[in-house]
Amino acid sequence: MIPAELMAQIRRIQIRTNRMVDEILAGQYKSVFKGQGMEFKEVREYVPGDDVRAIDWNVTARSGHPQVKVLEEERELTVMFLVDASGSGRFGSVERFKNELAAEVCAVMAFSAIKNNDKVGLLIFTDEVELFVPPGKGRKHVLRVIRDVLYFQPKRTKTDIAAALHYMNRVIKRRAVVFLISDFMDGHYEMALRISARKHDLIAATVDDPREAVLPDVGLVAVRDAETGRESMIDTSDEATRKAYRAAAEHRIGERTELFRRNKIDTIAFSTEGEYIDALYKFFRMREKRSA
Repeated sequence: MIPAELMAQIRRIQIRTNRMVDEILAGQYKSVFKGQGMEFKEVREYVPGDDVRAIDWNVTARSGHPQVKVLEEERELTVMFLVDASGSGRFGSVERFKNELAAEVCAVMAFSAIKNNDKVGLLIFTDEVELFVPPGKGRKHVLRVIRDVLYFQPKRTKTDIAAALHYMNRVIKRRAVVFLISDFMDGHYEMALRISARKHDLIAATVDDPREAVLPDVGLVAVRDAETGRESMIDTSDEATRKAYRAAAEHRIGERTELFRRNKIDTIAFSTEGEYIDALYKFFRMREKRSA
């Protein structure tokens, strides 16, 4: 039984994201995400000006008149959301937790997908795949996806991005649009990322919180690693400690950015601070310009 508070949250997300899809992203989704290629529609008689390479010689031989194949774009897409549910996602110091932000991002893109009659699927992972929802259509299916991102209780806390990508590649045979939503606090996943990017239109959606980059000066603080459970004390009043913390965060983000650049992975940078729709709009504009 889903708590009433969660149902109200899902309803708020639905209303908010529907408005964004209608007012801000209308038309952009379809122009940015193309179909899977061309598929056969019919055969018709050749008319002057037709490309002779389109002639179907078998049908032509049977009919005695030149016949050409007519192709059309195969529009239907599969959109997959790979959502990191490890312990570090249950953190947020500003407006929302990182996993709540992930749910809203999924909602915006999922409602955009179903408005274009595309399929939507979900894979939730930690250091193993914990939930797989096969791609489906319709508003009811999308609401289930949003509910699972918000309500699903993972059994584990660590992260294995490579395992999630390998699993997705096994179960999703045809090319899909894949949003990998994570803070990417993991290692040794570059090869899996590269393989997935060859098979699918892979987009890395990074989810960060400002407190992961900057420590406030609030004295002695007890901290606990959400993934390993290790506890320690940090003296945030020490300037050297704050500088080292910031430097480590900048190094981690820099390495992540370089990894995506090196493997030609498109990225969207989300933060628990500010409006995520701005990041989405910037991403759509970038893809539109590149395909123009």
